[in-house]
Amino acid sequence: MEPDKKIRYAVEHTELIRPPQQHLATFGATTLDYYVVTGLAENLSVVRDGKVVAEKPRIVTPSYLARLQGFSDEAKKYFAQAAREHPDEPGIFYQYKNRPKEMNVVSEPPGQVIGKLNARLESEHNPLSTIIKGIEELWDVSLLMFIYHLTRQSINSNVSEFRSRGFFNMDTAGLPKEARNHIEELFDRARKDVSRAPELVAELNRWNVFPDYQDRFFNLFKKR
Repeated sequence: MEPDKKIRYAVEHTELIRPPQQHLATFGATTLDYYVVTGLAENLSVVRDGKVVAEKPRIVTPSYLARLQGFSDEAKKYFAQAAREHPDEPGIFYQYKNRPKEMNVVSEPPGQVIGKLNARLESEHNPLSTIIKGIEELWDVSLLMFIYHLTRQSINSNVSEFRSRGFFNMDTAGLPKEARNHIEELFDRARKDVSRAPELVAELNRWNVFPDYQDRFFNLFKKR
């Protein structure tokens, strides 16, 4: 099967059996426990579990994204184009980390495994646990589908809470209020632990405001 067809097949055969009962937090990180159940043979199932850590959503602009590492050249070109057309238009940026734990093969069909797993999670009353039924060969696509679904479900409430606190308001330098707050948080971390300084300078450069903060930055290294 061609790669595109495989992905489409995985998408069409992924089911979110037990969605989390909370949205992503707006002002902090969210950790979710996931279980991906796939069929290996007629009476064999594979259960993969782990954690997805959704970092605190950030308000960013196309100009900021154009300076961010980790994207393909095509994505950077898109961000650069958007930055030329709408340099200061704010949006929300989500970052996720996958922390896989275990993979177990169970001698039961997926439906049976899911039923038992769901009953156990019900008894544990964890609102941030989820069960995903996926395809063995592309189980990670099923996990990505869950992350996409969760983001879509959370974005309206995140936007509303950011807006209610004025975090989308832009200053004269083209920075959202939330970005200024985040920079102050990074200064506080670097003041307590100077090894965090590279994280701070990277953020200042992404916003293209290092000259505005350079005196404060270099003061971090003065002897006390």
